[in-house]
Amino acid sequence: MSQPHTEKPYEKPQGERRGLVIINTGNGKGKTTAALGLLVRAQGRGLRTRLLQFIKHESANFGEHRSLKALNIPFAGLGDGFSWTSKDLDHSKELAQMGWKEAREAILSGDYDLLVLDEVTYPINWGWIDVQEVLETLKARPHMLHVVLTGRNAPQELVEYADTVTEMTPIKHAFDAGIPAQKGIEH
Repeated sequence: MSQPHTEKPYEKPQGERRGLVIINTGNGKGKTTAALGLLVRAQGRGLRTRLLQFIKHESANFGEHRSLKALNIPFAGLGDGFSWTSKDLDHSKELAQMGWKEAREAILSGDYDLLVLDEVTYPINWGWIDVQEVLETLKARPHMLHVVLTGRNAPQELVEYADTVTEMTPIKHAFDAGIPAQKGIEH
């Protein structure tokens, strides 16, 4: 008969509760999925939530959008699809900058408890959104506001400032074996 485990796996932190900056980055799958999980959890706890997607266009209707509608979680597509294949990069850049203006207003508004800025690292890394402005906006946010940023290659300035950073690392992916994206899994 095994002995019950009696040690705590960790000591409870003694610091103050406050809004967190969370980054999901890396080349692996799951950055947006993890952020959506937080949105659903927060909504279930009565927090005021919103998803802003910097690459997806406003009429996108992927699985997550259908679920968010059903759960009454507000979201907006701020981009024009896969911007790295855009036929009009000036327009893509303009959309990203307008999207950042909307995100900045949402961050500073005091209207939310959790905001997800999905795929925001791409327009930052392309120089379309100033990383220092993003950093200053995060520093000026309301005390209890949680902000989640997703996307590959999170800028070092944001990584250093963030409270929690998770790097998704691919080990194996069906796509690499020639299996196409699956409804309900990748979109």
